[in-house]
Amino acid sequence: MIQESASAVLSAIRTIENERQGLEALAEAVRKAGEGGLGAAFSQAVERIAAASGRVIVTGMGKSGHVARKIAATLASTGQPASFVHPAEASHGDLGMVQNGDVVLALSWSGETVELAAIVTFAKRYAIPLIAMTACSESSLGREADVCLVMPNVNEACPNGLAPTTSTTMQLVLGDALAIALLEGRGFTALDFRALHPGGKLGARLAHVRDVMHTGERVPRIDAGARMAEAIVEMSSKGFGCVAVFEKGEKLVGIVTDGDLRRQLKADFSLDTPVARVMTKNPRTIAPGALIEEALECISHKISALLVAEKGAVVGIVHFHDLMRIGAV
Repeated sequence: MIQESASAVLSAIRTIENERQGLEALAEAVRKAGEGGLGAAFSQAVERIAAASGRVIVTGMGKSGHVARKIAATLASTGQPASFVHPAEASHGDLGMVQNGDVVLALSWSGETVELAAIVTFAKRYAIPLIAMTACSESSLGREADVCLVMPNVNEACPNGLAPTTSTTMQLVLGDALAIALLEGRGFTALDFRALHPGGKLGARLAHVRDVMHTGERVPRIDAGARMAEAIVEMSSKGFGCVAVFEKGEKLVGIVTDGDLRRQLKADFSLDTPVARVMTKNPRTIAPGALIEEALECISHKISALLVAEKGAVVGIVHFHDLMRIGAV
C-alpha cells in the first residue's frame, strides 16, 4: 500500500510538471508579439471581441467543448456577453443562436474536428469573425479562421499521449487570458462584478457595509465624561461588545470594548472610573460605501465590530455576526 501511494504521488508530480511545462511554452509563445506570433494573434483576438456588438459564441467538441463551456461562462461573468453552442447541435437548429455582430471562438486541438464544419461554414458565409484556438495553423479550422491562436504543440500528460490533459489546460488558461485582457480593457470593477454575482459568498462579500450596518438608536454610545458603570450598561443593552465614546455628544474620541474592560478588571477597578481613562483612542472606522470584503479584512478575533463613519460622523456599526448572517464568512 505504501509503494502504491508513492507511485501515485510520483504520477501526480509527473502530470503537474508536464502541464506546467505546457503553460511555460504557452507563455513563451504569447511573448512573441511580432507578425505570426501568438502574442500578435492574441491582441487581434481581443480587439475583434472588444469591437463586436454581439456575443462571443464559444464552441468545441469533446474535452475542448467542456473547456469552451467554461470559457463562455468566464467571459459572461466578467462582463463580456458569451454563449456556448454545441457544434453537433449547431447543424440541427442551434445556428440560430449565432447572429450578425457576434464573434465565434472555436476550440479544436487538431483543427480537424468535423462537427465544427457547420458553424465554421455559417460564420464564413455571413461574415461573422472566426477566432480559432488550435495547435495546427494549417488545419481546416486554422485556414478558415480570421484570427488563429496557434497553441504550442506539446506532449500530453497522459503517458499514452492520448487523453487531452496538457492541451486542455493550455486552452483553459488562454481562455482565461482572453477574459482578463477584455476585463482590464473595459475597466471592469469589483462593483461591476458584484452586479453579475449577487448570490453566494462572493456576492455577499461584494455587498456594501451600508446594506448590513445598524443605525440610529442601535449604535452604542456614551459621553467621554460618563462612568464605566454607564458604559457597561450601554454595552450590555446593545449587544455589540463595545460602546463608542463621544465628546460633547458629537465628536468620536474613542471606543470601549469587552477587551478594554477585561484589561481593567483589577483589584483597584471601580465602576466610577471615567470612560476616558479606559477607552481606546482613535478607533478604526469604515465608510458605509465600503465593500463587505474590506470590513472582513478589518474585523478579526481582536476587533469584532466596526464603527461606520461618514464625513467624520458615526452613522452606524457593523458586527462580525452581521457578516456571518449574510453568508460573507
